[in-house]
Amino acid sequence: MHSSSYPDSYYAASATPAPTRPLLQGESETDVCVIGAGYTGLSTALFLREAGMQVTVLEAAKVGFGASGRNGGQIVNSYSRDIDVIERSVAPRQAQLIGQMAFEGARIIRQRISQYGIDCDLRDGGIFAALNTKQMRHLEQQQRLWQRHGHDQVELLDREQLRAMVASERYVGGSIDRSGGHIHPLNLALGEAAAVESLGGLIHEDSPALRIERGTSQLVHTPQGRVKARYVVVAGNAYLGNLLPELATKSMPCGSQVIATEPLDAALAASLLPQNHCVEDCNYLLDYFRLSADNRLIYGGGVVYGARDPADIAAIIRPKMLKTFPQLRDVKIDYAWTGNFLLTLSRLPQVGRLGENLFYSQGCSGHGVTYTHLAGKLLAEALQGQTERFDAFAQLPHYPFPGGRLLRIPFTAIGAAYYDLRDRLGV
Repeated sequence: MHSSSYPDSYYAASATPAPTRPLLQGESETDVCVIGAGYTGLSTALFLREAGMQVTVLEAAKVGFGASGRNGGQIVNSYSRDIDVIERSVAPRQAQLIGQMAFEGARIIRQRISQYGIDCDLRDGGIFAALNTKQMRHLEQQQRLWQRHGHDQVELLDREQLRAMVASERYVGGSIDRSGGHIHPLNLALGEAAAVESLGGLIHEDSPALRIERGTSQLVHTPQGRVKARYVVVAGNAYLGNLLPELATKSMPCGSQVIATEPLDAALAASLLPQNHCVEDCNYLLDYFRLSADNRLIYGGGVVYGARDPADIAAIIRPKMLKTFPQLRDVKIDYAWTGNFLLTLSRLPQVGRLGENLFYSQGCSGHGVTYTHLAGKLLAEALQGQTERFDAFAQLPHYPFPGGRLLRIPFTAIGAAYYDLRDRLGV
């Protein structure tokens, strides 16, 4: 009997029909047990099955239940902290490897969609919108930085060029990454799950991992069964709980809120985003928006540290939407939902292994759609003995949040408020 259900989101309401996947009962044995059926876990499982390894995926709720099925649906390159930040803190070879991989996740997504025929409303083109001249200078620097690492698909936009793509008076300019884009995120996850199963991989829903017996062969226990595996990959991110206590102090679940309007008149929708690109601004606490396949505006933003669900999501996000598009003041909001992502102090992903045969990747810090697909490839490579690219991330330094678990939320909120004030002042 399945007990979990998706949140009342637009994505859940418009999702591709999916089969009922059985919960794990009794004992099972496999090469690799993957914990979590979000993008990280599914990407890992798919790469491993393509390499011929047996894979069992354990999902506490449903495929794409967490951030993978709730996010803004935007394909954005690089990481939550860009390559230049990484270059200042690691050795040149490590920085070179991470820079080379910054644009790989988007390519993996498109390859998966094409190879497995995944219907997830893929549209090309992602816009970064600058609210002031400081942010515009940042975009100019970013273009040069990405070009230096081999990515030449970014074009700068002046105010008039941006205004032709985004019907808002808020922005002084921006840039467009032609290799960016947007998708229906839950349908992407469901399509990837179907691809895993088409190759013989097993996925068990409503089967949370309660504990891991570590050893040469590891046992992952669920409420009604257990899996014996040579390797375990932990990919639970913000929904992992305390399964791995040694990681819990170095990360913090955070909530992000999203709304979807009623379907807009086709002419109105086309007037807002004439080329149907997705958009994110350049603030520290950024807003992001795009059109759905049925002409709804999907608009998200804001962060709730500690992943507390706000009482009225629409009351938080609708004013942001109207500040960008006052022409939508009479439009109804049909859906409002929240989802959790995992934040690290450095804003860079945490990747590594515990012992010889337990691997993990987590902490995309709000920038996970592309990175998680890359992470699956890196984890699969590492399990097959190819560790150079995996180690480039595993060697990044990570630290506990100041104040421990008790004070990490207020300390982080104070820091975010400082950067938010800088954004507002344009300094």
